[in-house]
Order: sequence, then C-alpha cells, then structure tokens
Amino acid sequence: MTDLEKVREIAKKYTELANTPENKEKIALYKSVNDMHMIRPVVLVDELPWNEISDPMLVCECEDPFLRGYEYYFRNQMFRHANFGCDMYLNPVLGVGKWISHSSIGVGVQEITIGNGGIASHRYTDQFENDEDIEKLKDVTVTYNEEGTMQTFERVSEIFGDIMPVKITGAETGYGLGHKPWDDISVWRGVENLLIDLVERPEFMHALVSRLTDIFVDIIRQYDELNLFQPNQIYIHSTCASTDYFDNHGLNPERVHSKDVWGRGLAQIFAEVSVDMHDEFDTQYMKRAMEPFGLVYYGCCEPLDKKIDILKQIPNLRKISITPWANVDDAAEKIAGHYVIASKPNPAFVAGDGDIEAARAEIRRIIAACKRNNCSCDIVLKDISTIGGKIDNLRRWSEMAMNEAMSY
Repeated sequence: MTDLEKVREIAKKYTELANTPENKEKIALYKSVNDMHMIRPVVLVDELPWNEISDPMLVCECEDPFLRGYEYYFRNQMFRHANFGCDMYLNPVLGVGKWISHSSIGVGVQEITIGNGGIASHRYTDQFENDEDIEKLKDVTVTYNEEGTMQTFERVSEIFGDIMPVKITGAETGYGLGHKPWDDISVWRGVENLLIDLVERPEFMHALVSRLTDIFVDIIRQYDELNLFQPNQIYIHSTCASTDYFDNHGLNPERVHSKDVWGRGLAQIFAEVSVDMHDEFDTQYMKRAMEPFGLVYYGCCEPLDKKIDILKQIPNLRKISITPWANVDDAAEKIAGHYVIASKPNPAFVAGDGDIEAARAEIRRIIAACKRNNCSCDIVLKDISTIGGKIDNLRRWSEMAMNEAMSY
C-alpha cells in the first residue's frame, strides 16, 4: 500500500468509531456538566507519559511527514479510546487549524536544565531585576496567514474529504491562550525571586503583572478583530468544554468573538501565597483579563479550596479546578452548585504498581462531595508523569472511575 492508501484506510476506521451513537452521546454528557444540569460526572484521562507507552497500534507506517502526522493523530486517538477512553469524544470532523503567529513578547526562558525527557529540574535566570527591565516586554502582534491555511485545507480536503468532513478551525483557548502571568514570570525570573519580591517589592510586581495583563487583553482584542477564535470548543485544557451557553447567547459561527468562547486563567505558583496576596496580585488583574469572555475556567494545579470566595469576583466564572492538593469537601461546600468543579484525581495512584483501592476511595470522595453540594463536575486524571511502564495501571483506573461515575 502507498502512504496515501495507508492513511486513508486508518482514517476510515477512525471515522467509523467517531460516528457511532455512543460517541455522539458524549457531547450531551459534556453539556450537562458545563450547563450545570449534570447527568453524571464526566471521566477523562489526559497528559500521558507517552515515553512509557508502546503498542503496535501506535506504530506509524507512512514515510511522508505530512501524512505521517495525520496517521499518528488517528492512531493515537483510537489507541486512547480503546485502552482508557472513558468519556473521551472522537471528533467526527477533521480540523485544519488557522495559521496564526505571534510576534515576540521581548523575552524568552533562560535556564539550565538537569534531567532527560519531559521531567527535569530547571534553574532560571532572572531577567527582571529592576524597574527598567519591565520595558523588555513588548506588545504582541497577532498575524493570520490565510493563504497558508487555505493551501493546507485544500490538501487535507483532497486526501480525506470523501471520508469525513474537513473544516478550518480557529484558535482554542486553554493554557497557551490563557492569562497566566505568574506562570510566565516564574520562568523568566525563578520562583524564589518571584515570591520574595511579592513581599519586598510589591510595587514592582504590580507593575510587572499589570503590563502582562495589558498585553494579554490586547492579544484577545486582535483575535476578536481577526476572527480567530474557535466556536463550540470541545475541550479546555483536558476538561470538557461543550455547552449550550454560547448558542443560547447569540453565537454566530461565522463571526466569533471572545464573548462566544471560554476564557482561561490560572496562577499555579500562587499555591504558596495567602488568600489576600492571591487576591491582590492575581484576582484583581484576572477580573480585567477575563471580562471579554463568555465563560471562564480558572485554575490548574494550584489548590483553590481556601480561595473560592475571591474567585467569585472573576466575571463569567463557570468552572474551577480542584486538584489533589485541595480539600474537595471544603471546595464543594463553598462552590455549592454555583460553578462546575474540574476535579483532578491524584496521578500518583497510577504510578508504580498502582493503588486502585486508594484511587477508588478518592473518586468516591469527589463524587460524594459534589453530590452532597449539588455540584456538576468532570473528573480528569492528568499530569501523569509515570505509570511505572505499566499500561494496565491506566486501564484499571479508567474502568474503576467509569464504574463509580456510572453509579452516580
């Protein structure tokens, strides 16, 4: 078989799975969570240690780099679906992303790294030692290459268009297109310098985060003007994103604005600061950054169970991340059904030999807390650094979590 024949054959297998009634029902499940009339919790698995996972199903055969990329996409999606798919949705539409580029913000990461692969130790150079250094930050210009986008769209349509719908897609919000000034500052300065200066040089840190907020808001303005956002986003940083909210508030799929999509904010390094400091240095800026968006998802790995009250100031807030380092009982009681809980179980339970009973107890506690407080939730196993080389750890966790969710 030629490369073209190989990739078309696997695309047909993927399309068969994506068009099953069971797959199509997943979107209704996602919407019930995000629109806060939950049928049952959604369970997902993401951010995997692919360096520990090998299987014939993942082995690509195409030599052509362009076709090989699509072959891997189909193989990866079907492998995940078959082994730890849980409530994973297979998109029956093949998207061709708009070619979007950003000019430099003026600084990049300067670091010394110790370690191999995706897990390493980092020592960062402080690039913001004085007030004048803030001038290093430049306004970002967003550019859309329509010609390149159309060329790719035409090529992909020629290859797959008779097998599945092919569509040009816009930018999806999430970590990359979210407001995360403190994550950025931590790798431009180092965590220790950041935390010390919150206390010793608060005016300087206010000036720094204010400048980054200005830049972010202007980037969003440009995405609005260039019509670059993707409507009807299915996921937002591993959690489900589908909702009827935007359709019910006048969404025009041909002319999408920030009010028609999710916004994303986070401050992971603020796990180590007080509620008052979090409010002063992040929430007050997040309010301005998230104001343009229709719905907002806040949080990532930082524990937020003690900070729910300050997060309520964020306009259009709909979903809050609750991590293994947060108390889910306290968080659910404070959220009290007003927001969706994006629950993140502990990935340590799938490391080594896997502790399925500890994992089961954790899932039951999450579901019980949400049920007791009338909270919609999705349960996303993510940030999985290792499975000890044992794919069965993920399979067993997925089966267990789905059984618990189905008994809701």
